[in-house]
Order: sequence, then C-alpha cells, then structure tokens
Amino acid sequence: MSKKKTTDKRPPGRHLQKTLTGIAGLDEITGGGLPTGRPTLICGGAGCGKTLLSTEFIVRGATLFDEPGVFMAFEESAEELAINVASLGFDLEQLQKERKIKIDHVHIERSEIEETGAYDLEGLFIRLGYAIDSIGAKRVVLDTIENLFGGLSNVGILRAELRRLFHWLKEKGVTAIITAESGEGKLTRQGLEEYVSDCVIMLDHRVIDQVSTRRLRIVKYRGSVHGTNEYPFLIDEEGLSVLPITSLNLEKVVTTERVSTGIPALDKMMGGKGFYQGGSILVSGTAGTGKTSIAAYFANQTCSDGNKCIYFAFEESPRQIVRNMRSIGLDLETHMKNGLLQFHASRPTLHGLEMHLVSIYKLIKQFKPQAIILDPITNLVTVGAMADVKAMLIRLVDFLQNEQITVMFTALTLNSTVSEQTDEGVSSLVDTWLLVRDIESNGERNRGLYVIKSRGMKHSNQVREFIISDDGLDLVDVYLGPEGVLTGSAREAQQIEERTGVALQDYAIDAKDREINRRRKVLESKILSLQTEFESTEEELNKIYTQEELKKQVVERSRQEMLRLRRGDSADDKMKEKNEQR
Repeated sequence: MSKKKTTDKRPPGRHLQKTLTGIAGLDEITGGGLPTGRPTLICGGAGCGKTLLSTEFIVRGATLFDEPGVFMAFEESAEELAINVASLGFDLEQLQKERKIKIDHVHIERSEIEETGAYDLEGLFIRLGYAIDSIGAKRVVLDTIENLFGGLSNVGILRAELRRLFHWLKEKGVTAIITAESGEGKLTRQGLEEYVSDCVIMLDHRVIDQVSTRRLRIVKYRGSVHGTNEYPFLIDEEGLSVLPITSLNLEKVVTTERVSTGIPALDKMMGGKGFYQGGSILVSGTAGTGKTSIAAYFANQTCSDGNKCIYFAFEESPRQIVRNMRSIGLDLETHMKNGLLQFHASRPTLHGLEMHLVSIYKLIKQFKPQAIILDPITNLVTVGAMADVKAMLIRLVDFLQNEQITVMFTALTLNSTVSEQTDEGVSSLVDTWLLVRDIESNGERNRGLYVIKSRGMKHSNQVREFIISDDGLDLVDVYLGPEGVLTGSAREAQQIEERTGVALQDYAIDAKDREINRRRKVLESKILSLQTEFESTEEELNKIYTQEELKKQVVERSRQEMLRLRRGDSADDKMKEKNEQR
C-alpha cells in the first residue's frame, strides 16, 4: 500500500501542493516536501551529495509513494549510476525492470554546439517526454544542468532556454529536481538557474579543523514557509538523513513517572523514586570519581526493567566498559545479547558536532530506546568550541524531551571545587545535576556525592560518601567530627572510637550495677543479722516473762494450800471445793 504523497494542513483554497521526498528530515524542514508539479534546483560543489539526494528522491517516490520517476543523467551512464548508489541499498536495475523508474543517459558534445552555433532543446523534450509517458512518471531528475547548457555563452539565450525548460516541465505536471554546480560568488555557475526555480536548495561540504561536515539550506521556496537555517545531513548505507536542529518553542511533553537510578541509596536521596522519565541528568566530577560507573548502573537498571538503552562512549571501547563494570558486580554483556543495550563508541573527531547530532538522532529513531547515555560530553570540545557544544546539546535535549527519552550526560571537571557552571555550560539546561568530587583527608582521597539540583522533586541537600567496591556502588552518611566531615579511614576510626566509647560506657554501667548488687546483698545480710538478734533478744525477754508468770502461779497455789491447811479443811472438803469451782 502506498503512502500519502502530498501533505496539506492549511484551510481549503488555492495553495501550494507539496510532494513528499521520503528523505528523512527533508520533508520536515520543507513543511511537507517539494512543490508538486514544479522544478526544484539542487546546487552545490563537488562531493556535496547532489546526485545522491536526487537519486533517493526518485527511488523513494517509486518505492514508498507509488510515483514512477525518470532520472536523466548528462554525466554518468545508467550502469555507473547504479553501481554508485548500490552502497545506499538502492537496486536501480531491479526498479527499472519493474518499470518503476527509468534511467536515461544523454551525452551532449559541446564541440558540436560550438562549431554549428545551433542549440535546440526540442530533441531533449521529445526524449524526456517519451521516458515520462512510457512509465507514467510523476518525478523527474536532470543531473546536471551545466552539461546541458555548457555550450551557451549568450546570457539572453541561456535565460530563455532555462525558462523554456522549466515551463515545459511544469506543463508536463512532473515534480522535478535539477542539479547544478555552485559558482564563484553565485549559487550556480551561470547564476541564472536560481532565479527561475520555484525552490532552491543549497548543499555544502565544508571542512573545519580537519573535520568534514555536509550541510543543507533552503535558499528560497515560493509560496511556502520553510526552515531557513543550515541543517547538517548524513550520507550512510541507508541514504540521506537531515536533522532539523532548531527548536521553535518550549512546548514539551512531561510526565510524573519516575525511573530508578540503579543505586538504591541514590534513589533515597531523590525522594526514594529516582529521576523523572524523559528528563536530563548531568553527572560531573574530576577524573576517577566514578561517573562512568554511575552511568553504567543507570543503563543496567534501565535494561533490567525491560527497556532499551543506547550507550554513546567517546572515551572507552564497549569491551573496556563491559570488562571494567564486572569489577563492581555488573554484567552488561547479558543485556547486549538480549538486544536491550547497544554501545556506539567513536572518537569525537570522527565527525563534526552536527554530524554527531545527526548520527545520534538516526540511531535513536532506529533503536527506539527509553534511555541514552553520553559518556563523556567533555570530549566533544575537541571538535568544536564550548559554545558550539552547548548549542548541539541544547538541540539534543530538546529532541529527547519531545521523544520522552531519559538522557544521562557525564562531564569531566578540571578542578575539585563545587562551581555553579560546568565546562560545557549545560548544567543550567539539565533537570538533575549530580556532582561527584574528591574529599581529601587523613592522607587519603575519598569520594563525596552531592545532588546540586533536581527540578520538580524533593531531594537531599546533604553530602554522601560514594563508595565503589566489589559489591557495587553505595552511598553512606558522612561523619562530622571536630575537624569537619570525616570519610574513609577517618570515618571508620571515628566509628571504632564511638563503638569503643559505647563499650566502655556499657562496662562502667555494668560495674556500677554489680557494686550496687554487692552493697544491696551486704545491707540485706546486716538487716537479716539484726533481725535475728532482735528475735533472740525478744525470745529471751519472753522467756523471763513466762518464768515470772509461772513463779507467780506457783506462789499463789502454795499460799492457797497453806491457808487450807490452817483452816483444817479435810480432803473431802477440798474435793468438794474443787467440784464447786468446776
């Protein structure tokens, strides 16, 4: 099924119709493609990609939009052209067999024109018209126009013939591309083609500081709004890719969903939930502070959650990173085998800044990750000024925010002081800024991690000691001693001292408890002895009292007996007296 070939978002009425080119990014900056039924001029110097862009325009039209096309070459033969574009994945011979495209090579001998002085385009019109009608072509490419008009020196005739050619193409109703070589101080060699064309696109291939970059600019586009800046474009095995690099507004989609950092202690410092999805994070610090380790843990967590991640490495090879991360308990190779993690390692000097941006943009479109990592962005300074690096990263952050992709940058700082600005000047652009710095004390260097800022969330304002060990990454509370923050062995010594102090205090308390118990026992023993003595004395007193009572009773009985004897009472009387008493 063919795709829709024209785009139109304006109100009904008389307006310019456009034809999609199918070239990644070009339709976006042209506002929907090239003018339908009108000629477009593609001009530029040697090696800038005019023929490749034109060929892709024809091929994409035939394969994506069901629009057959005619490619009329004045320099290369059909065989040469087919070989040259085969590296882009275009099979021109097969497309010709399927009657989707037609390639016609026209050889023009300038010497014959110079000798006869005659010049007539009727033969070209007949030949081109036959090619268009034979396959029902909707698209036409003429490559290049210099070979067609190279024998004309009369400006008046040249202008008339150009107008005649462009008018004929409009009458045929084909969307045409005409390529032209750039001239000295002019867009084209003749300096006339740009005036009679409805749309003019300038291609440029420049080398700055030994770095090659191709750029595209729309010089004019009659009847249409279009991008006016220079846009870098990339030519690779899949054709051309143009990246719009200018953000027109700040209307970005945001979410409240959070993604884990991969380090539980760091999540805790950020409200216990981690980063915002689609946010930007900067991890900066001096060399050896563990920036890459933090980035690797974030990549590992992303893949462990079943999401995709691209790791752009500008300093280490993928094998180095995988090997080094094994030493802290990470197995990134498993995620690579599962297709969740991709590494793309290259020296920054491989491309210019804009080409890196185009490459990143294209890889993201292909792989569709949920997170990407750039490690480190500091190396990009080697291929551009800091202002250019910042501009490139601004465009990248804008693009990633639109795509809701979380990005983590690492950056090298040249000193250990906490500053309000990184060397790349992107600290104000990112949503979260983590700073890892060295803390030197007690004759050793340790790491401290700070959350400088984290927009839209509650986060810790305290420094944590950042520990890298065989078991992985961890953050621990720093100790405040008499001389300030204690880390490393000083912290451990302080902990030992505190534990020793607690032990001594516990021992002293136990000794006091034991002394109290001994004194209590002595006191209880004394009390028992006094109580025993008291009971003995009391018993002795009771004994004397009892004896006195017995003695009294005996004396009384004796007295009574003597009284009875004196009265002369008999024994019977005595018995009777006892009974009466009973």
